[in-house]
Amino acid sequence: MKSMAAYNGREIPKEDKVFAASGKALDAVSKFGPAEVINATVGALYDDEGQLLVLKSVDRVIRSLEPKDYAAYAPIAGTPGFKRAIMKAALGSYEPKSYTCAVATPGGTASIRNAVANYSCPGDRILTHSWHWAPYKTIAAELYRGIEHFEMFDDAGGFNIADFDYKVKKLTRNQEHLVIILNTPANNPTGYALTMDDWYGVKQTLDEIPLEKKIALVLDVAYIDFAGEPEEVRGFYSIIDNLRANILPIIAYSASKTFTFYGARCAAMICFAHSPEVAEEFGRINSFSSRATWSNPPRAPQEVIERIYADGDLLAEVEAERAQARKMLLARGRAFEEEAAKCGLETVPFSAGFFVTIPCKDPDRLCEKLNEKNVFLIPFDGGVRVSVAASSEDKCRRLPALIKSAMEELE
Repeated sequence: MKSMAAYNGREIPKEDKVFAASGKALDAVSKFGPAEVINATVGALYDDEGQLLVLKSVDRVIRSLEPKDYAAYAPIAGTPGFKRAIMKAALGSYEPKSYTCAVATPGGTASIRNAVANYSCPGDRILTHSWHWAPYKTIAAELYRGIEHFEMFDDAGGFNIADFDYKVKKLTRNQEHLVIILNTPANNPTGYALTMDDWYGVKQTLDEIPLEKKIALVLDVAYIDFAGEPEEVRGFYSIIDNLRANILPIIAYSASKTFTFYGARCAAMICFAHSPEVAEEFGRINSFSSRATWSNPPRAPQEVIERIYADGDLLAEVEAERAQARKMLLARGRAFEEEAAKCGLETVPFSAGFFVTIPCKDPDRLCEKLNEKNVFLIPFDGGVRVSVAASSEDKCRRLPALIKSAMEELE
């Protein structure tokens, strides 16, 4: 007997590509030293010395916690203070016209999982863009849904609103419910952000969907606080806050990234509902799903965020530190872009964020060739992902020529 598991039609790989590549990079660092290795695999922000960057102000609050602040169970939907604070963190100065509700989740992944579970049906297809974070497919498969994607970019390199429109209308002809996942700004893996014109195009498509169809527009904004000026990158809220009653926008907001404590697993899902009944249902149904999966989200990070938003001086310190980290990250992305242009390396359209993507025909083979040069990237369908978040500006300048050289060696 070689298996006891019920696979139920799921394709389950032997290892996760991201963590496998990261493991190879760490082995190379142990053997050759950090200066000789470029580990551009990690989806976390590292400083120029290759150390995980944690905001000092946040670390200070974490260390001030007493046992009751981290050992006690948190309410299933999150502590009241956290839910108030996370609304401020996610929305900034924007004041929604809709009825809102926040539910705490252990990471943004959990927010997306709950949205798929509660706003689609088994057998449905979930719509997202062609360049997308691979676990979207994993989440859909685990919940007995499929994935449909629209081409993210048109021939001019802009957001492909025509294919988005086609796929939305195609799916809603056959499904009563449709979950759409858009990962923006600072898309993983490309770094792209929808423009305001792109958002108006999305709104126009959704306005044309029959009212009897129910659409959950899930906005994965995991990297929003490292995508540019905080208020500017939240400009699209005014558009999604004005959609018809059959469209439910859901913000999947990752506090784990914003506050640089990835392993703390802290996030929230926030809805913009047209009625108090739909907002109340959102809180109730997602709490029900939470109870059936992880039960309670971690309490410690909720306590940290509540304390930060209760102290104006502390909040200002956190925001100032984050602004410096954001400036460093944006400089790395621009450095990579500049050097890619110099050596003729094609990149997928990039705006900001943790990652840049290089299109290629054989991503696995390219990554293997780069491994020989002690360069470690993540293979995706159709390209390789470079983590500028984990690479110093100097390494970001060196990477394009190394990648271009490896591609030429494979031709």
